[in-house]
Amino acid sequence: MSTTKPLGPFKLVTVNTAPERAYRLIGRVVENVKDKYTIIHAGNADTSMWTPEEAKSIHAEAKEIMGPQLKTFALPQGLQVSRGPDAVVEFIEENLPALLEG
Repeated sequence: MSTTKPLGPFKLVTVNTAPERAYRLIGRVVENVKDKYTIIHAGNADTSMWTPEEAKSIHAEAKEIMGPQLKTFALPQGLQVSRGPDAVVEFIEENLPALLEG
């Protein structure tokens, strides 16, 4: 019997106006994917909501500072409000393979 070691570790920083919600939702994701990925939720940056243009600018600046190894990911605006926390967890989990393995 062979066991596959999870990919990672990947350090994750969330940007959310509700840090406790970010920790709770990411905790669910980390638990759900732990057999495939090792994800460390390193922290949360508490900030106001960004426009799509501001998010694009911030992502570009972060990549310039950190280099090509930095991967960024954004939830669709309003997903949490319109569809709830389960939809957020589902969206993240569906997009992780392309983000982390792509």
